[in-house]
Amino acid sequence: MAESARDQQYDLVLLGGGTGGYVAAIRAKQLGMNVAVVEVFKLGGTCLHQGCIPTKAMLKSASVFDLVKRAAEFGVNFGGEPTFDYATALDRSLKVVDGQFRGLQYLFDKKHKIPVFMGRGKLLDPKTVEVTSNEGGDTFQLKTDKVIINTGTRPRAIPGIEFDGKRVINSDHAVALEKMPKSIAVRGGGATGIEWASIYHRYGSEVTLIGNVVPQEDAEISSHVEKALKRQKMKVVTGARPTAEDIHVTDTGVTIRLEDGKGKEQTVEAETLLVAIGRQGNIEDIGLEELGIKTNRDIIPVDDMMRTNVEDVYAIGDVNGQQMLAHTAMHHGMIAVEHIAGLTPHPLDVLNSPSCTYCEPEIGSVGLTEAKAKELGYEVKIGRFPMRPNAKAIIEGDPEGLTKIVVDADTDDVLGVHIVGPHATELIAEAGLARFLNASIQELEWTVHPHPTVSEVIGEAAHDALGHPIHI
Repeated sequence: MAESARDQQYDLVLLGGGTGGYVAAIRAKQLGMNVAVVEVFKLGGTCLHQGCIPTKAMLKSASVFDLVKRAAEFGVNFGGEPTFDYATALDRSLKVVDGQFRGLQYLFDKKHKIPVFMGRGKLLDPKTVEVTSNEGGDTFQLKTDKVIINTGTRPRAIPGIEFDGKRVINSDHAVALEKMPKSIAVRGGGATGIEWASIYHRYGSEVTLIGNVVPQEDAEISSHVEKALKRQKMKVVTGARPTAEDIHVTDTGVTIRLEDGKGKEQTVEAETLLVAIGRQGNIEDIGLEELGIKTNRDIIPVDDMMRTNVEDVYAIGDVNGQQMLAHTAMHHGMIAVEHIAGLTPHPLDVLNSPSCTYCEPEIGSVGLTEAKAKELGYEVKIGRFPMRPNAKAIIEGDPEGLTKIVVDADTDDVLGVHIVGPHATELIAEAGLARFLNASIQELEWTVHPHPTVSEVIGEAAHDALGHPIHI
């Protein structure tokens, strides 16, 4: 980076160029700001390099392998049994990431000409960011009117069990693991854990999933997914919470003593343990304490415009703890920048921001679960529609799943939509729009869903909620 870039007075400096940060930087440039990014790792952050993108590329390879094994059902015949080449799948994933990364670099270097300082940033005051360069460790200061913190999160470890990148790994290691383990225990059944369990199971590893299955989802959806995994012959141990005392790591593998939710004891042995028990905010050594920026455990609380308690300092993305999803971070970035520019951005309601899990079958959800709606005092009615009667799901050979709509019985407003099945992560966007527009269940029913498409399950579930299901 040219020395002159260091000496400029910036309107905005971002600590972190992950998903929220790079979107914020581009939006700031569009609004005429002089903006810079300080990034310690790579532009694009966790989502692009260690999370969303490589994981979904690996999942796509698993889906293709599944389909090829079933090709005869569709009248396509091959000679012999198909085999899986892990190295090729990994190489393809890395190429997908590289292509996206080069596109992002073009946007910064060529189109918008946004400087990126590679190094660790620290706030000296709300108007000064100190940068310690990755190369050589020299330090310099950037002067700015506003700062947005976008330092993200990192995988949380089991206390007392360190990550070694070989026997005990996290999702950061998994995206670049050179050799596929023959057996793997996955601790944590949330989105990250279940996606990696789904990847390795379909690749051919012996997988044991330890923990409750997608506990953040509606209980009916969680139960459906758990049963689907067991039908796929994945070993699932729910209710188990092994600690460091239960885990023995050697040079050749990992042994885990478990007690499941019913009190049954068992022992799991695997080559590798993948820990996916959540993420913790990267808030250390960035100047928060010195400036008096409030934190709550390992996150930075903000208001609906992404402002911290210190004037001119904002925090977006995972590090503010509102919803640890890449698409949420993008909207955080736009809200913060537009507020800085004096505009009136629409606040983000995380209940309108869909959550997606790309296991098999896929999960998409938005809004309130049935249990949460009742906890909040709503009288609810439920609409359900299984995938099996849907013609397109049957045509695709993928009729596993369910759509569930939670409705306010008093007003008929849509409170939540929960989908498990083919294309659930695409279908849920319609439900997000319904929530954003405060749609009623009648309006969702009146929306014309093309036939034959899997999207019809949403309209069918709306029919059911209103008491007149058509195809069941």
